Amino acid sequence: MAKCGRRPVLDEIKRREILAILAVGCSRRVAAEYVACSPTTIQNTAARDQHFAEALRHAESQAEIGYQRSIQKAASQEKYWRAAAWALERRNPQDYARRPPDALTHKQVKEILAEIAAIIQEELTVAAYRKRILKRVGQVISSLGARGGRKPR
Repeated sequence: MAKCGRRPVLDEIKRREILAILAVGCSRRVAAEYVACSPTTIQNTAARDQHFAEALRHAESQAEIGYQRSIQKAASQEKYWRAAAWALERRNPQDYARRPPDALTHKQVKEILAEIAAIIQEELTVAAYRKRILKRVGQVISSLGARGGRKPR
């Protein structure tokens, strides 16, 4: 019995074109424009077809690995030290990325909040209020590590 319904938007030729475009480093949006579909169509097709989803991941990883190899090769030559710096900035932005001069680190924010908590403790005379406020400030301090993706040092 034949299946009812419409033909898939992404036939085998379009799927191969998408994979080739992704493998050279283009985005899914560019691949979708090239084969005249929406990026959502690519996503939906991958959700229905595990083999295509795996091929998409492989193609995208292939491009990223190629870029990383190029950066690593350039960075191995002293005259191209900026490639190494660029890779470090992107791989570990919390340690190496440039920050605006007035930006505060997680550590600095925690220190400021700790000072505010000490002031509250000293100045607020009603114990119940002081306890509730300090508990809330403590929760804010605790949540700072989770927001940055890892705990500050």
